[in-house]
Amino acid sequence: MIAVFCVVAVVFDVAENIDDLISSEASLWRILTDYYLSFCLNLGNRLSAFIVFLTIIWFTSRLAQRSEIIAALAAGVSLGRLMRPYMLAATLLVGGSMLLAHIVLPRTNATKVDFEFEFIHKDFYISEQHMYREVAPGTVVYFRSMAPMRAVGYRFVMERWVDGVDSGQRLAEKWVASKANWLEEEQTWRLANVRIRTIDDAGEESITFHNRVDTALAMRLTDFGRRNESVSTLDYAALDDLIASEREKGSATVTGLELERHGRTANPFSIFVMTLIGVSVASRRRRGGTGIHILIGVVIGFTYVFSAKVTAVAATNAGISPALAVWLPNLLYGVLGLWLYRRASR
Repeated sequence: MIAVFCVVAVVFDVAENIDDLISSEASLWRILTDYYLSFCLNLGNRLSAFIVFLTIIWFTSRLAQRSEIIAALAAGVSLGRLMRPYMLAATLLVGGSMLLAHIVLPRTNATKVDFEFEFIHKDFYISEQHMYREVAPGTVVYFRSMAPMRAVGYRFVMERWVDGVDSGQRLAEKWVASKANWLEEEQTWRLANVRIRTIDDAGEESITFHNRVDTALAMRLTDFGRRNESVSTLDYAALDDLIASEREKGSATVTGLELERHGRTANPFSIFVMTLIGVSVASRRRRGGTGIHILIGVVIGFTYVFSAKVTAVAATNAGISPALAVWLPNLLYGVLGLWLYRRASR
């Protein structure tokens, strides 16, 4: 079933990117190994819980329609005993999915993302506006917007705060520029139409104007935005370091990064939940046979995916904890699975 899903997804992806793939200079071998191998691994891992769910429903429903489950229960075998091999298989699948999510996929995704950046998704935009970053202790930088493809940010403001004489912080310096260009070779920023306001300890102010200023600020373009795909190339330790760094800078991307970190563990564990629900639903013989079981499974699977998306949006926009947002669908559907299991046991 995973292979069928991957083949269908690859066909649609080829149809969407055929022009870029044909015009690229990449060989067929590189397209298959650098791009589509990681594409299929990533897709299979993301859909693993849903695909396992459908597989369990199909297999268990066939047993139920042949009255084999009824015969086993009549012989004194409990539903819990029938559930044991399912959970053993689910444990193996969860372990494999965790291995893929935390170790294998970050490495294969690095190759896939490099291929995409080189041949398919060449343009890069930062949708966030009014960006504030603390690039050094007491130094806050603001950009109204940025254009990474041109390596330029607009409406640049930098404030440097120091300890006051009495208490608290005081503004020591403020730079305002119409734009700031990042010079990759020199590793410096070139500011245009700069106004520098300086305030000394006595409160005296001085203002100077410059047409151009080159300065080596402790910041890079990546401090203000990065491609979403690049996060998938980070292992657990690197992702933790990035979250800590972005939190110190006050970046708005922290929530998305935490959703990615918790999702790498919560998604594999959903296999346990789907296994419990699948066996509980499909172990009872129904009119309509396997078809009605698969219909019920598809409805439950899509509502699970929908609830996961809703909680993710709530974490981004409503301030819900990312850990709670990621694990809440598992908890809710785990309770549903236990209720269905108790009904099936009767």
